[in-house]
Amino acid sequence: MKLLVLGDVVGNGGCEFIRKKLPSIKKHYGIDVCIANGENSATGNGILPYSADHLFASGVDFITTGNHVFRRSEIQDYIDEREDIIRPYNMHRSVPGKGVGIIDMRSYKIGVINLMGTAYMNASFANPFDSLDKALEEIKDCRIKIVDFHAESTGEKRALGIYADSRVSVFFGTHTHVQTADAQILPGGTGYITDLGMCGSADSVLGVESECVIKALRTGLPTRFKAAESNIKLDGCIFEIDEKTGLCTSAEPISVM
Repeated sequence: MKLLVLGDVVGNGGCEFIRKKLPSIKKHYGIDVCIANGENSATGNGILPYSADHLFASGVDFITTGNHVFRRSEIQDYIDEREDIIRPYNMHRSVPGKGVGIIDMRSYKIGVINLMGTAYMNASFANPFDSLDKALEEIKDCRIKIVDFHAESTGEKRALGIYADSRVSVFFGTHTHVQTADAQILPGGTGYITDLGMCGSADSVLGVESECVIKALRTGLPTRFKAAESNIKLDGCIFEIDEKTGLCTSAEPISVM
């Protein structure tokens, strides 16, 4: 089966570009399932029911998130009620939603795990290594297992990816919005990339209008960030997975403008 995973979707521009490009991408590559990280998909950061619905209507089958998932309170009931959108597994157990999800392909099932990193993150999350072990137990009946590790540190992403090797089909990183040049098959058969990149403006600082970020960094003053809307690109990776073994056989990064 062919899995397309998309990097962090940024604002309305990212959502609209996915609606424009995703159907033809899925057809061209013969994609069976598309997963996108939608935690920045709402205008003004976070994710809203509206932006999630937009992604689903555009051809995304499953949404993962990250540290901004609850930035907008409107998402709480939505994420509690649906089975096709998850939040990081290692958040406190009292928060809404689930950290694992299952995509039923009839002849086989795909288990999806969302995790948060702890290095350089200004929040408290349970240890991602221990959390991965626990989450894998919850989807042990799924032949294909996917992990979105939403983390700041490339070293932490790499370490957890190697720790997960042979136990998951695909392991990809999100959050830093810059696509890394290391898509590969790890020795145990896990497809891997440190960061997918983003679906947002190429003329920006990580999807945000450059002037806003420069002002904040130069002055240290609080600055309202605004998603850039010009020259949108779509970053992601296509993984081919053996349905019988659950192991990855190819990893191909893509970037569409």
